Amino acid sequence: MTTDESNLSARAWRAEAIRLIEADYNRSADTHLIRLDLPRHPGIKLYLKDESSHPTGSLKHRLARSLFLYALCNAWIGPDTCVIEASSGSTAVSEAYFARMLGLRFIAVVPATTAAPKLDAIRFYGGEIHSVDDPRTVYDVAHRLARDTGGHYLDQFTYAERATDWRGNNNIAESIFTQMSAEEYPVPAWIVCGAGTGGTSATIGRYISYQRHATQLCVADPVHSIFHRHHADRAAIALPEGCASCIEGIGRPRVEPSFVPSVIDRMISVDDACSIGAMRALSGRLGRRVGGSTGTNLVACAQLIQEMAAIGDRGSIITILCDGGERYACTYYDDNWLAAREIHWQLHERAFDLLLTG
Repeated sequence: MTTDESNLSARAWRAEAIRLIEADYNRSADTHLIRLDLPRHPGIKLYLKDESSHPTGSLKHRLARSLFLYALCNAWIGPDTCVIEASSGSTAVSEAYFARMLGLRFIAVVPATTAAPKLDAIRFYGGEIHSVDDPRTVYDVAHRLARDTGGHYLDQFTYAERATDWRGNNNIAESIFTQMSAEEYPVPAWIVCGAGTGGTSATIGRYISYQRHATQLCVADPVHSIFHRHHADRAAIALPEGCASCIEGIGRPRVEPSFVPSVIDRMISVDDACSIGAMRALSGRLGRRVGGSTGTNLVACAQLIQEMAAIGDRGSIITILCDGGERYACTYYDDNWLAAREIHWQLHERAFDLLLTG
């Protein structure tokens, strides 16, 4: 095959790969926006953007689709490329789904502490697991595997904030505002999300500014994460060794390239036990399990709700239901697992029960 023929073949493959991803998107309905009435605060409406209803079960489905399209349009991925990612689980699950769709080998570099159901989900979609004992090494190991295989490291931590079109094109922010258009308070007072890569907060924050909304963006962050420290002091860029949160998918020991603090109005740090208690209470309210990062989001929402109520403000608050709780049956929903880590969540669950049920 000549060089010109090879280039045409690669171009045709990329075009078909993009078509497959877009066709998959067209077959998927938008995710639901769930309204939760707050009996103690009737003038404040709380909504959950339910990202667990994506085909791969989490908010990271959006990111994985964007990362694959970004890499394809940059001609970084071809028909024989091995795709690599550093991920604690959910991003890798979604990326394994798209890799299988395109017939590509996929390797996920994950911390050894990643919940087993997430690893099973990666394998279900044909992905391979490369486990590392020290979570701080996932980046270097992913780069090495990409070199060794002649593959491509998707690098969610660098490209998350630029792979998604923050001006619109069906991103999560545009979806939220469209779904809110007929509600009592269509322009939210606050949108609350977490930060793992920082891509979601960057997309929402930029969209709010671009559309000139009065909405403010709050990022909920585990206590043992660098992001809220960096937001307060740009000189803070990494946590001390051994300082880590148990809440998967959000919070990082170092500031990631995709984290854009300037678009965030406020950050609220959340203790792990409080996240687990809120997660448990919300699961009881919904009748189905949610993940730990959703609990973290709810804690920040509760603080904002109390502040609004204290000054008589009315309005809406939107947060993200990031993923389902079935992936955490052996961790966050295992009382023995929590007790072994001295995570005392019970009183927090009761407090959030009162918020959600009155």
